Amino acid sequence: MVDGLPFVPSGTTLPPVPHLVVVLLATAAVVAALRRRRPAVTDRHVLALAPWMALGSAAHVLYVVDALPPLLAPLAGSPTVYLTVGSLAGAAWLASAEVLPKRVPTGLAVTGAALLVPVVALALATAVSTDGAFWSGISLVATVPIAAGAWVGLTRLRPEVRITGGVGALAVFGHALDGISTAIGTTQLGFGERTPVSRILLELGGLPSVPVLGEGWLFLLVKLAVASLVVWLFAAYVRETPSEGYLLLGFVAAVGLGPAAHNLLLFAVAA
Repeated sequence: MVDGLPFVPSGTTLPPVPHLVVVLLATAAVVAALRRRRPAVTDRHVLALAPWMALGSAAHVLYVVDALPPLLAPLAGSPTVYLTVGSLAGAAWLASAEVLPKRVPTGLAVTGAALLVPVVALALATAVSTDGAFWSGISLVATVPIAAGAWVGLTRLRPEVRITGGVGALAVFGHALDGISTAIGTTQLGFGERTPVSRILLELGGLPSVPVLGEGWLFLLVKLAVASLVVWLFAAYVRETPSEGYLLLGFVAAVGLGPAAHNLLLFAVAA
């Protein structure tokens, strides 16, 4: 366990050495192959990684509810699951570039979704919480207009942000969903926040409470403000160096969408 370190989320673990070596070798091999191949990177390629972002979160839910075989469980702990899924996504990217060179985004999205569906199904097969599923649905429904409003407002205030396209919109949506689901989870379902900085925002006292979100509205507001600022700052990077810009902005989107997907599925099976 390493979660006693400052700013490290609770529940952070390192896998046994054999698992760690396998994951590191697989990641290094995939990264080396990607650097050698240097596949094209566009906004469509990065958007196609969205199912993979959710896959890592769903796999970690299986780890949390102890639904994985002992041999595989260490690969889905945090933060190992990011390397596990990242290496799989990289391998799928390389395979798609070989088999479907003109339809790589489609291949990436389809393979990611094909892995995501059974993982989510397995998680739901362990248990289903009616209350948790209800609030997961509310989180998703509430996010759509809020994220859309934030994106429209951002693009009108800073028109240059439009160059980030769907990846920029995904980043705003992912962080909005994370903010709303986290606020709802703590207010309505009694879940705690694992990240120390986020926990500070959620535990501030003396704030007015609003329906559904309680005092967690501040956390949502900060998430939206930071995500919007980062997307705006990346606009110039995307314009000058699209491949690197889209990839890094995709990472920003994953940092929001991944925890959000984890919240939704965990609420549905463990609330």
